[in-house]
Amino acid sequence: MKDGLESLLKEVRECRYCDKDLPLGPRPVVQISPGAKILIIGQAPGTKVHETGIPWNDPSGDRLREWMGIEKDIFYDPEKIAIMPMGFCYPGRLDKGGDAPPRPECAPLWHNKLLGTLPNLNITLLVGQYAQKYYLGKKKKKTLTETVKAWEEYQPDYFVTPHPSWRSAMWLKKNSWFDSDVLPILRNRVQKLI
Repeated sequence: MKDGLESLLKEVRECRYCDKDLPLGPRPVVQISPGAKILIIGQAPGTKVHETGIPWNDPSGDRLREWMGIEKDIFYDPEKIAIMPMGFCYPGRLDKGGDAPPRPECAPLWHNKLLGTLPNLNITLLVGQYAQKYYLGKKKKKTLTETVKAWEEYQPDYFVTPHPSWRSAMWLKKNSWFDSDVLPILRNRVQKLI
């Protein structure tokens, strides 16, 4: 399995499928190993992650690690945590500000193949609306808030969270229940798995 995964990761990292649509060019960012028990599926790398090639290497990643109750050494250990965004490359910016949505080609091209290399997977964090829409399908609620409030419905396979970007600061203030009721359970589950 290890040789097959290395070959698959090489293929992913050499992917140029949507090259013409990427303003900074392709730089697929992914972290996968067969030992991982936790999978994080977010949106797509931002510019800092694109520059470094390190997933969640930005303030959003700091907040996500805080939510999970773990330090960088655990987070970046692929034997513990796999990271597979909806779009593996930086998608560019929207005219009105903020990053563009993840490229729609990535998940159908790569996700099932990569998921097949994770035999020990115990839980998947669906971080933000793009991952939730793709993986929850009709079970996703009308709004992000409703989906996150219904987090128990998606257990034990999925744990849903908002995206931890600076844009979610207002959401977190309005929805203090997430910090008091949901995060302790997420942290406890993560601790049991690492």
